[in-house]
Amino acid sequence: MIFDFILLQAENAAPEAGPNGGMMQMILIGGIIVVFYFFMIRPQQKRQKEEKKFRESLGKGDRVVTIGGIYGKIVSVDETTVMVEVDSKGTKLRMDKSAVKPAPDSGQNTSSDRNSKDKDQESESKD
Repeated sequence: MIFDFILLQAENAAPEAGPNGGMMQMILIGGIIVVFYFFMIRPQQKRQKEEKKFRESLGKGDRVVTIGGIYGKIVSVDETTVMVEVDSKGTKLRMDKSAVKPAPDSGQNTSSDRNSKDKDQESESKD
């Protein structure tokens, strides 16, 4: 009963749609889709691409933090896992590559970055 009353009120309050009323609704819906893409979908895809690049570039000596918040240094890398040393006593944990992120203090220095920096420093010292 109340629902019928609300629908009748909305029907009476709605202005008559002009010849371009349907087109304006389509433009509005299209605009909402564009906003969702640029503010939600695209940043997520970019973040996933960066994480994949990081996982592929993991190397020995990289400082990482695990999903659980454990800080450590990578001592070996396999195809899908890494061995992380977590303290000075030599405690090592094997975990999946997707479970680690760069440590905040490391500045994402991966082994490939270090190798390129070492080569740059060698070429400068030769000059």
